[in-house]
Amino acid sequence: MTRNQWIGAGCGGAGCLGLVVLVVAGAVIYWLNQKPSTESNANSNYNSSSNSNRDSDRNSNTTNSEPRSSSSMSEDNRHRLFQAATASQDNELLKKVGKKLGLLDADGNAGKNYAEFIKDHVVWIFQNSDWIKQYDTPEKARAYVNEHIND
Repeated sequence: MTRNQWIGAGCGGAGCLGLVVLVVAGAVIYWLNQKPSTESNANSNYNSSSNSNRDSDRNSNTTNSEPRSSSSMSEDNRHRLFQAATASQDNELLKKVGKKLGLLDADGNAGKNYAEFIKDHVVWIFQNSDWIKQYDTPEKARAYVNEHIND
């Protein structure tokens, strides 16, 4: 076989999609572990009080302009929102969605549910390639997130 035939055979079917999924998951994990020192110092003081306020807001029926973790959102919709945020290539939007889904803490660090969600998300990607194709540009993905972030 020629070199091109070997590459074609390796990328047939789910081979390339699996590689893409692994690269995206690795990039997201790498990105989440990057913390600029000036930003984390500024956020640590603010977020510690923000967490206590957020907890008190959850216990009362007051509304908050920041999106909160949504337990009423279906798992499918959670994965759609996360996938669209990732496809948007907008780090701030991805952080906002991560916090909304309860995957990131107030400081933007991966929470205890993050690893399990990513594992489930890889499976979800394989089962929802048609949906992913609908939002395959950053513009379409960003529009989806903006439309559904408050669901």
